[in-house]
Amino acid sequence: MQIINLQNENRKFISSINNFHVLEYEQDASVSPYNATTEYFMSKMGVRRRQLVIELNGQNSAIIQAGAMQWMGGNVKVTSGVKGVGDLLSKAVKGAVTKESAVKPEYVGAGTIVLEPTYKYILLEDVSTWGPAGMTIEDGMFLASDGRVVSKVTARKTISSAVMGGEGLFNLSLSGNGVVALESNVPASEVITVELQNDELKIDGNLAMCWSTSLDFTVERTTKTLIGSAVSGEGLVNVYRGTGKVVMSPVAPTSSLQAATNTMAAKAAAITSNVGR
Repeated sequence: MQIINLQNENRKFISSINNFHVLEYEQDASVSPYNATTEYFMSKMGVRRRQLVIELNGQNSAIIQAGAMQWMGGNVKVTSGVKGVGDLLSKAVKGAVTKESAVKPEYVGAGTIVLEPTYKYILLEDVSTWGPAGMTIEDGMFLASDGRVVSKVTARKTISSAVMGGEGLFNLSLSGNGVVALESNVPASEVITVELQNDELKIDGNLAMCWSTSLDFTVERTTKTLIGSAVSGEGLVNVYRGTGKVVMSPVAPTSSLQAATNTMAAKAAAITSNVGR
């Protein structure tokens, strides 16, 4: 099979690890006169469509978030990834507590898989570089991974870290070898990585996107006393201790991306309405 025009002057691979590639639309040429202005300024501000492209050679496989596949070519088959009733129940529980889909299909064979476009940024991580314990990711970030990547639910060591830390009681942890693709609200160029060597990192808010599973995570006051916290204007902070790394966003995650998308859609509708007059 030969795929022609997957990449062109408007669409290019901007990052790759092994058989995982991020395809970015530098500008969207599939526009109409009604939304051309909006699409133009979106491209100038870096608000662009992105797609994950995965190549399978018959020896590897890929696990993909349910409903994310757009098209695939070649001798590629889809399996449920469920190995029995017990495994299904386990996956259902895992999905319920991590806000991920309960069953993620596994794609095997030889060919190319292209996922649905997204305006979010797609970050590629080599799980093996995170050490034997692997990495823990924020809820809802998982997009796809190599079939060799092992996922499990990691519970907080203390209830306080979940209730007061704003990070949830459970998270999805990934370990083993292979690539994982994560959906992010910020680009890789803006992401801050802090490497700890028997040290600690304190974060005010849920800025952490992913972190070494080996790190201890707790929630603590910034000062030893309640009065001190009140005077300093700071309250509780998320604390990561040990040896490992934390990848964090420079700004707090918000629904700004969705809000911006809604705003642009409203403007496009207004333009269409005015043209119709």
